[in-house]
Amino acid sequence: MSFVFADHYIQEHNASRMAALAEDFDHLAVQLDRRGIDIERLVEAATMFRVAVPSWGVGTGGTRFARFPGGGEPRNIFEKLEDCEVVFKATRVTPGISLHIPWDRPANAAELRSFAVSRGLFFDSMNSNTFQDQPDQAHSYKYGSLTHTDAAVRRQAVEHNLECLSIGQQLGARAHTVWIGDGGNFPGQVHFRKALDRYLDSLRAIYAALPEAWRLFIEHKVYEPAFYSTVLNDWGTSYYCVNELGPRAFSLVDLGHHAPNVNVEMIVARLVQFGKLGGFHFNDSQYGDDDLDAGSIKPFQLFLIFNELVDAELDGVPGFSPAYMLDQSHNVTDPIESLMASAVELVRAYVQAHLVDRDALGEYQQGNDPLMALQTLKQAFTTDVGPILAMARRRAGGAIDPVGAYRASGYRQKKSVERPVSAARLGAGIV
Repeated sequence: MSFVFADHYIQEHNASRMAALAEDFDHLAVQLDRRGIDIERLVEAATMFRVAVPSWGVGTGGTRFARFPGGGEPRNIFEKLEDCEVVFKATRVTPGISLHIPWDRPANAAELRSFAVSRGLFFDSMNSNTFQDQPDQAHSYKYGSLTHTDAAVRRQAVEHNLECLSIGQQLGARAHTVWIGDGGNFPGQVHFRKALDRYLDSLRAIYAALPEAWRLFIEHKVYEPAFYSTVLNDWGTSYYCVNELGPRAFSLVDLGHHAPNVNVEMIVARLVQFGKLGGFHFNDSQYGDDDLDAGSIKPFQLFLIFNELVDAELDGVPGFSPAYMLDQSHNVTDPIESLMASAVELVRAYVQAHLVDRDALGEYQQGNDPLMALQTLKQAFTTDVGPILAMARRRAGGAIDPVGAYRASGYRQKKSVERPVSAARLGAGIV
């Protein structure tokens, strides 16, 4: 019998923590009331927040040098959904699943969709993979996929994306994300203008097949796996491409896909202003595309990004509906715990952004008072909204302490017995 992270584990773990939470919540309510802020409005905001988790994120990731498998890793898409359900039960904000093909290609899409729905989950976005060669493909992507000089390779890459759309329709998904690793490692290797033209031609074929009401997201990245040049290298090129494609094409922002110290929050504001922000792959980084847990390195930057997003939300910017997704690689932590922690940090930044006194901030901006403008943001950022997040989770049936409840249940230990580590899962390479 497969072990299930049942609701009673959450309830039992919550029981001894509810009195302390009520005390902390009431104390924070008094503090916020002095600032004219209704704490219940913030609880409602926290309750309504949603972020999708990646199917590939519940497995142990790796680096170019090594991969260290964890106990109880999921061996197929159904076991991945079991782990995704644990994240959702504990946090109550992650019902959406971002699916990667061919890693998660279902033998029976209807069966997989039913399996997800029975657990309160749904498929949010499809993701194609033309950055790896698969055993059964005719042509290699070593020198590119959607931008390859060989038309046959480009057709193969386009057809793979069309397959993703077909599977997504059967699963009830509503968006498709395209990220390519195409680029060059040496000067002169790639003709920059021709490569971008080929990329757009390939995307047009994918966009033309986009199901009704779907959105197409394209994801830029400054470097890697190619280290000299990347075809879709920055947000400006991405914006140009989605404008060329049409109204249902949008730019996706992955927080790890920019050069160090780039002002990501300004990029977000620009894409919002231009009506082309599709959504996010949330993670964090220290040096490059590290795929670390969201908020683990640059929590203030995460807050500043949500400050722009909440500002657009409150302003009622037309067409503003970003898709929030996690995209992380967990090499040394329990992936379920990391996904829980990341989901919590996103809600934290979202609620903190709702604490910004926007009238005051606007006055300081208009009056050219940089110090007080920063202080206004810092007041919101330094407010401990933990009791708000915990109360929102508890009222929704989730855990006051998600990681603590998960550990107390013994889920990982029990799954380690049910799902033995396979020797085939050793070695290097990201999941």
